[in-house]
Amino acid sequence: MNKALFLDRDGIINHDPGDYTRSWDEFHFLPGIERFLKKKQEEGFLLILITNQGGVAKGLYSIETVDEIHVKMKAHFNTYGVHIDEIYYSPYHDDYSKSLSRKPGSIMIEKALARFNIDASMSFMIGDKDRDVACAENAGVRGYKVPVNSDLNTVFSHD
Repeated sequence: MNKALFLDRDGIINHDPGDYTRSWDEFHFLPGIERFLKKKQEEGFLLILITNQGGVAKGLYSIETVDEIHVKMKAHFNTYGVHIDEIYYSPYHDDYSKSLSRKPGSIMIEKALARFNIDASMSFMIGDKDRDVACAENAGVRGYKVPVNSDLNTVFSHD
């Protein structure tokens, strides 16, 4: 079986401005994220993003914009030898369109567990909100809540 590191996107991979990352021009990688992900990849973890993108439901940006950001993000990581194995996102927001896929629901993680033959007990998720931890724990994965826009190398320096 495989093990995976599940990651929220905004506030973990890129700077979260607090009111949605609406375009690639607003997407700014957090310091050291490439080094952190490279280390986890070398430790044998699959790297999987699990992200709510409720701005789509709110009409703030499109699914095409989300996809463009993800293509460019993955290309950036590839230049560092980091491979993002998959990205799952929920384009819904409870105020506009209910969906079980939205965190704290665990469907996105459950899909990854099944698709990639992942052992939940060997995996963990890093997020900056309680709903990220709840999403992970609902799927049997350990969840870690870190301060928004943290340097994960510093937060997890004991590893």
